[in-house]
Amino acid sequence: MGYLNFVLHAHLPFVRHPEHARFLEEDWFFEAITETYIPLLQVFESLERDGLPFKITMSITPPLCEMLADELLQTRYVNHINRLRELAEKECTRTKDDEKFCYLAAMYRNLFEECHRIFTKYQRNLLNGFRKFQKLGNLEIITCGATHGFLPNLRQAPKSVEAQLAVAVSNYQKHFGQDPWGIWLGECGYYPGLDKHIRAAGLRYFFVDTHGILQGNPPSPKGNYAPILTPHGTYAFARDQESSKAVWSAEEGYPGDFRYREFYRDIGYDLDLNYIGPYIHPMGLRINTGIKYYRITGKGNHKEPYVEAWAQQATEEHSENFVFNRDKQAEWLSGRLDTRACIVCPYDAELFGHWWYEGPQFLGAVMRRVLAGNHQVELSTPRDYILRHGDAPKSDPAFSSWGAGGYGDVWLNGTNDWIYPHLHKIGELMHEVAKRPEAGDQDKRARNQMARELLLAQASDWAFIMKTGTMVDYAVKRTRVHVHNCLELYRQIRSGNIYEPFLQNLESTNNLFKEIDYRVYA
Repeated sequence: MGYLNFVLHAHLPFVRHPEHARFLEEDWFFEAITETYIPLLQVFESLERDGLPFKITMSITPPLCEMLADELLQTRYVNHINRLRELAEKECTRTKDDEKFCYLAAMYRNLFEECHRIFTKYQRNLLNGFRKFQKLGNLEIITCGATHGFLPNLRQAPKSVEAQLAVAVSNYQKHFGQDPWGIWLGECGYYPGLDKHIRAAGLRYFFVDTHGILQGNPPSPKGNYAPILTPHGTYAFARDQESSKAVWSAEEGYPGDFRYREFYRDIGYDLDLNYIGPYIHPMGLRINTGIKYYRITGKGNHKEPYVEAWAQQATEEHSENFVFNRDKQAEWLSGRLDTRACIVCPYDAELFGHWWYEGPQFLGAVMRRVLAGNHQVELSTPRDYILRHGDAPKSDPAFSSWGAGGYGDVWLNGTNDWIYPHLHKIGELMHEVAKRPEAGDQDKRARNQMARELLLAQASDWAFIMKTGTMVDYAVKRTRVHVHNCLELYRQIRSGNIYEPFLQNLESTNNLFKEIDYRVYA
C-alpha cells in the first residue's frame, strides 16, 4: 500500500588544514567516518551477506566526497583510528577489575579494530564502498549543491545558483562515473523558480520540507504523500513529518530512550589529564574520544553504565514500532489516494551512529523487518517511484527549508546577515572575470581557484555555526579568508600580475574540485 523511502543526507563542510599537524575541526570528519559512515557500510554489508535486497537513498555532498577521496585526510584518519585503538587497549587494562566497564572497553576496542579493517578494505576511500552498493542497485546516491550553499539566500545572484548545481553534477560524475538523478538542496532550501536551474543542470528530482508541497501553488491533492511535477518538469518529494519526528526528536522520539548510549559523557572529559592527554588535542583541550561508558538513564546528571543488551532490545522494539506505524500510515492513506503512498523519511546521516549510537542498527533492523514481508510498505527510492509512476500532480512548491520554523531565518539573522553583501559582491566579480578573455594557463588556474574560494565562502555551514553559537570564531574566519582570497585573486587577474606562490598555496590547501571550470560563471 505504500513505499518507504529512507533518505540519508551525508554532509560535512570542507575542512582540510595541511599547514597544521593536528587540526581540531578535522576531527568532525574523523568522528563521522568512525561513528556514521563505516557503521552504515557495516549495515549494508550485513544485509548483502544475508541476500536481502534493501533500498535506501543517500546524498553524499561534494565536499564530503572530496574529503573522503583526499590522501592527506585518509592518512590522518589512519593516525586518528590508530590512536583510538591504542587508547582502547589501555582502557581494557585500566578497567580489568570492573566487569561492566571492562566489557565496554572491549566493545570499543573491537569497534575501532573493525573501523581500521573496513577502512583498509576499501583502500582508505569509503566512496569505494558506497559505489559498490550503488552498482548492486541497493543504494541510490544523489548529489547536493557544490558546497551546500543555502540557495534561497543566493537567488539574487543566479550565476552563483547555477554554479552550485553545475559544479555538483560534474563532481558527482568524477566520483561515481555517471550522472546523478536527484539532488538534496542544501538545508532542504527551495524558492519558487529554483526548479528551472535544477532542470537545466540535468537533475530530475529534489526534496522540500513538508510545507513546500502543502503550501504549493496549487496545493497537491495528494498532499506530501506523492511527489509533484514542478513547472519546469522536475519532481519534488516532501518530508513526512510523522516518521521524521519519531527518529529525529530526542525528546519525543526513539533516541531519548534511557537504554541508549549517552552522547555527552566521554572519557575525554572524565579521565585524568595525565592519562588522557595523548589522546585529546595536543594543546590540552578536552575533546570527545568516542569512548562513552554511560547510558542516558534519565534527564538528570546522574548516569548509569551502558548495557549493550538493553540497547539492542530497545532497537528491536523501536524498529518494530516504526514499521508498525508506517504500515498503519500506508493503510490509512490507501483509502484516500489513487496511488500507493510515498512516505519520505529524510534525516542527517550523522544522526545515525554519531548522535544516536544505535541508529545504524535501528536502520538495519527496520529494513530487515520490511524485507521479511507481510507489511503494507516496501523499501523504495525516489528514482524507483518515478520509473513506476511517471505521472504526478502539477504544482509550484513554496519557499521552504528544514531549518527551525521551516523558512530561512537560521541562515539570515542578526548573527550572520553581514556575510551576504560580501558573497553577492564576490559572486558579481567572479561573473565579470569569467566573461573576460583568458590570458594563459596561469590566468586560467587563478580563475579556477577564485571559483573554488567563492564556493567555499558560500557554504551554508558557516552561517549555521554563527547562528548556533558553536565554533563561531572558526566559521567567521573561514568566511573572511575565502572572501579575502577571492578579492586578492580578482585583483591579480585584473592586473595581469599573478603571484605564483600565493596561487600555489591556495591550490594545495583548498584543493577540492580539481575538475572545476570557472566558465560555469560566464
